[in-house]
Amino acid sequence: MPLLTTGKAFIKDLEKSGSVAVYAPLEGGFEGRYQRRLRSYGYQTFNLSARGLGDLSAYLMNVHGVRPPHLGKKNIGQEGAVGPTYFVPPIAGYQLENLPAKAKGLVLWIIEGFVLSNQEKQYLVDLTKQEPKIKVVLELGGDRFFRWQSLSEAF
Repeated sequence: MPLLTTGKAFIKDLEKSGSVAVYAPLEGGFEGRYQRRLRSYGYQTFNLSARGLGDLSAYLMNVHGVRPPHLGKKNIGQEGAVGPTYFVPPIAGYQLENLPAKAKGLVLWIIEGFVLSNQEKQYLVDLTKQEPKIKVVLELGGDRFFRWQSLSEAF
């Protein structure tokens, strides 16, 4: 299968702005092609969904606590009725620390970005300025063809 596009314009715009909003056809397929091109240019990609992220700054860059569902088994003696809290490392921070030496950076490819508020989108724009090795691709919806724009212009 011949390559229809090289993805150079997409990668150039991503490196220039740090974060892009993506509109892809709903039948899918284009995301994988562009992720493959990003990896061939030296970027590591990490896919995640915007649904259920909670506090973006804590989830992506800070150690944060999570409580798994108790499934009806409560230990009232030692912990509260809500269950124990487990602390997990930051998702983006951990991936950034474990990048290969040859990698250009980390691309967070976030699907279902339409559920994020404007403040959360602004945090993603600011995150790429604070951490230059982190790039963000946020899928905001569908379109008839694969298109993108700077995330700061999308909201």
